[in-house]
Amino acid sequence: MNYHQAIQYLKGLTKFGMNLGLDRIRELLRRLGNPHRHLKIIHIGGTNGKGSTTAMISSILRAAGFKTGMFTSPHLHSYTERFIINGQPVAPSQLAELISEIRPHLDDMVKEGFEHPTEFEVSTALALLYFARQQVDYVALEVGLGGAIDSTNVVIPQVSVITNVALDHMDLLGQTVEEIARVKAGIIKKGVPVVTAATGTALEVIRQVAAANQSRLVTVGREVSWHTGQSPGQGGCRQLVINGQYHNYHIKLPLLGRHQQINAATAVAAVETLFSGCRRLPAAVVEEGLRRVEWPGRLEVVGQNPTVLLDGAHNHAGAQALRQALQEYFANRQVIFVLGMLADKQRQQVVDELAPLAKAVIVTRPGHPRAGDWYRLAEYVKKYLPNVEIVEEVPQAVNRALAKAGAADVVCITGSLYMVADARSALLKK
Repeated sequence: MNYHQAIQYLKGLTKFGMNLGLDRIRELLRRLGNPHRHLKIIHIGGTNGKGSTTAMISSILRAAGFKTGMFTSPHLHSYTERFIINGQPVAPSQLAELISEIRPHLDDMVKEGFEHPTEFEVSTALALLYFARQQVDYVALEVGLGGAIDSTNVVIPQVSVITNVALDHMDLLGQTVEEIARVKAGIIKKGVPVVTAATGTALEVIRQVAAANQSRLVTVGREVSWHTGQSPGQGGCRQLVINGQYHNYHIKLPLLGRHQQINAATAVAAVETLFSGCRRLPAAVVEEGLRRVEWPGRLEVVGQNPTVLLDGAHNHAGAQALRQALQEYFANRQVIFVLGMLADKQRQQVVDELAPLAKAVIVTRPGHPRAGDWYRLAEYVKKYLPNVEIVEEVPQAVNRALAKAGAADVVCITGSLYMVADARSALLKK
């Protein structure tokens, strides 16, 4: 298969749905020679911020001179973005070859009575095989959904990370924070240290699971703390001070938002836990890694006059973080939202957070099968703004928002990361 054919085949596996469990991925990896057993992995889960934290850990390891693999999902523009080594996505031809290699194993599994692996399970296997073949030093591996029965949970990591726990995917993970925390804590392995920035009852659940597994627990806010320095000004970076277990770090973090500062402290805690004792990394290396980190589509400024801000705030906790960032970094600026969310997300709660800040809102359609009745989002917004506009195509919705904005305004494009990706593509073409 060429790259286009391989990606179409991989995307076609979505017909097997979201089928949680570890039997299929274990069997597939067995047929591939269990490549994950040869990798040193940092396993990162949580409700929000796990992708950002994964990118930060990867950037620190790269700054330390390690060949570092990074697996995240979903991607923004190309499937190759899910499989990165030292900042470079896998070559399309390499990915096509790997998919072609795996395909016969999938066919054989079905012939022998196994359920067909899902798209995400195949992506996980592709990542582990690719990183093992490329002989990376470390892999920063992001959990897909939940933890306990996510396909990435076949690995035995060097460090487990749980960024935080909030209500999301409640139909699959549980109806309470405590229930969801127990699923997230499923990535904790016996004797493997755990780092978390979770708080409250979620932290208590994680603490119980860590103790049951005899796993050392490092908490952000206790063993590792952080505070900010000078005021950020209009959309600028803040100086971040992280008081680690072994060093104090002074960082100019390029990612906006207080939640990214917590994620940075979590990444530092993870790396310090990985390199404890005589293996400690110099503070300057950690600072350089965080200074260089990139994570597109998350509080990313892509234009000025008006300021254009992209953020994949797809659930209530994400919307809270976005609201806080808008009030902190863009105070006294009028905000025009381009908003598109999947039908199974917390649409009312997100609107309740963001609509009070809005000068105007344009509702648009995310490019994903789960978009469902996307236009009904406008009904929630009308409680705050009666004249909501509905523009189905994302590029046209972005153009409409830019046309309505003054030079001093902020155009904030948010909601589904799939919609943010389409908007980012349209903006970059400009």
